Amino acid sequence: MSTTINNDEKMKLLVCGAHMSDLSLNYQLTDLSAHLLEKTKTAATYQLYALAGGPPYRPGLVRQSVNGCAIDVEVWEIATSALGAFIQNIPEPLGLGKVEIDSGEQVIGFICQPEGIQTATNISHFGGWRKYLESSKR
Repeated sequence: MSTTINNDEKMKLLVCGAHMSDLSLNYQLTDLSAHLLEKTKTAATYQLYALAGGPPYRPGLVRQSVNGCAIDVEVWEIATSALGAFIQNIPEPLGLGKVEIDSGEQVIGFICQPEGIQTATNISHFGGWRKYLESSKR
């Protein structure tokens, strides 16, 4: 059985860091004609970490069974046919997976592999990447 992809099909994509509106990697979305659907928060089950390295500086979003909190995120709409081009730019330890937003909906979005946070700083108390950047003047 083969699956036909309609070039008009769209999907939601959650971003939590440098791909957010007006930040350094947002062009990777806008160059693919993605557009912002909403600014929201994750469910209160995540931690956000400032990853080592950069620039560009990047956060890592990790689901936590305890001590989780809601993190500011953006949900974009992107053509499913453009997703492959977008994924090629995602470096380890980041990847895409299911992220629960505060409405309870599961959205494909940026997540971080657990080994990525071993040398990272927990910045969850800021409530989001943009607030962290404002506080650290990065």
